[in-house]
Amino acid sequence: MEYLIRPLDSNDYDDLIFLWNRSGLSHRPQGRDAREKIAAEFKREETAFIGMFDGETMIGAVLATSDGRRGMINRLAIDPDYRGKGLAGKMIKEAEDFLHKQGIKVIAALIEDENLPSISAFQKAGYKLHDSILYFSKRTSEQD
Repeated sequence: MEYLIRPLDSNDYDDLIFLWNRSGLSHRPQGRDAREKIAAEFKREETAFIGMFDGETMIGAVLATSDGRRGMINRLAIDPDYRGKGLAGKMIKEAEDFLHKQGIKVIAALIEDENLPSISAFQKAGYKLHDSILYFSKRTSEQD
């Protein structure tokens, strides 16, 4: 079955948060995932929030972003009722296409180690785990 795939905008915020919750994807609604912060991200040229819909219901979403040198795919979520149908792979491909159109040739994904569905989806899409790379972050607050 084919589902509508389109860029998301501010009107999709509530559905996006609902999908993230339903999918078990961690997020920070009081910090970087607050409505006003996501609304600003929707407007960035190097960023794409992409959604997949079954009718009016958002069943998948992914975030693609670029620093001009390297692309990142994050926040891949597929509604649990729709998993196992190859939809995650389609969303990864949409994100890759967005990044390739910007001239990006190296694409990475950040996945929390307990997120087994995303790990599997990215492995199926040809991504390699680099367990020699350590992820460091510095946050201005616990909310971000």
